[in-house]
Amino acid sequence: MTEIQKKTLIGCVCAVSCEILFGLSYLFTKKITSDVDAVTLLGWRFLLAFIMMNVLLIAGYIDINIKKKHLPSLLKIAVLQPIAYFTCETFGIQMTTASESGSIIACIPIASLVASILFLQKKPTRFQTSGICLTVVGVIVCVTAKGFESSFNGIGYIMLCMAVLSYSLYCVSAEKAYKTTSIEKTYVMIACGACFFATMAIARSIAAGTVVDLFMLPFQNTVFLFSILYLGIASSVLSFVLFNISISSIGTNKASSFVGISTAVSVLAGVFILDEKFSAMQCYGTLIILLGVYIANMKSRFFWR
Repeated sequence: MTEIQKKTLIGCVCAVSCEILFGLSYLFTKKITSDVDAVTLLGWRFLLAFIMMNVLLIAGYIDINIKKKHLPSLLKIAVLQPIAYFTCETFGIQMTTASESGSIIACIPIASLVASILFLQKKPTRFQTSGICLTVVGVIVCVTAKGFESSFNGIGYIMLCMAVLSYSLYCVSAEKAYKTTSIEKTYVMIACGACFFATMAIARSIAAGTVVDLFMLPFQNTVFLFSILYLGIASSVLSFVLFNISISSIGTNKASSFVGISTAVSVLAGVFILDEKFSAMQCYGTLIILLGVYIANMKSRFFWR
């Protein structure tokens, strides 16, 4: 196996692993979102993730050496993801129906493909274009399997479109910042996310007079504690590192082609772990997603050019 083949393999494995972790986060968010608002969840999620990264740094498991000249590009990445993406996605989902938000967010791979063409001058192969479009169709089939409802909320649509835009720009910005490591990118992303969302959560609790409840929440609610442990460590620290590695290894076009896997994992996790019904439409959608990922990476299946 050549160095290029090895790099491609690492990138694909990291991308798949990342999407599996993202997909499984559905199990934890579904259990807790009915009791805790999204801002509180995000605040604790990124605060815990930041604490975890600093523990790893102090223990010597990770190394961070950010040069001053690279800081602007890293801050740009952090503003796009997680700050802009999660803010827009959270409020967009609240303002629209599940089928609408799922269908719009499903367009991330296509937006990333366009962003890669415009900002990186990287023309996708016909396999990548066809596979990514097929994956998007599969995701839409999955999220609309239980019916499509409309909210006709223009602001909600704009927020979701901004979430898609911010994610696609994050992908190309991360690929451009090749002089920094995936760990360094992730550290700045997590640090900025912790500062932003924790501040939002505290400000919101001060306004509501529930500051004590906010800080005592993980100690009083076991389900919430386990949820933020997974979301903070696995779905933030580990997932961001893996996705940043995949972007560095295989580029935006290939990395974004795996995004639909998280939807397939969410559906299957709901069926096998939460005993949710698995409709024929969801089955077809899952198969279409997997077929799309296969086609998008067809030429690199055996990592030969």
